[in-house]
Amino acid sequence: MKVSVDIDCTPEEARRFLGLPDLTPIHDLYLEQMRKAMTDGIGQEAFGEMMKSWAPLGENGMALWRQMMDGMSGKR
Repeated sequence: MKVSVDIDCTPEEARRFLGLPDLTPIHDLYLEQMRKAMTDGIGQEAFGEMMKSWAPLGENGMALWRQMMDGMSGKR
């Protein structure tokens, strides 16, 4: 027997139903800082340093994430 359920809801409704936190204020702050950095005309090196501070794991974190996803999907 196969049962299929379709749920029609917005991402906000799904987030609330699943009990996930609302990260909208953090996302808005991040975007505002990115806009400010772009309009202030920071240099490429300073931008790279800013991004490293916001994503502390950086490239290593992405490699770890990719390795974990590949392991779960059976990819080698």
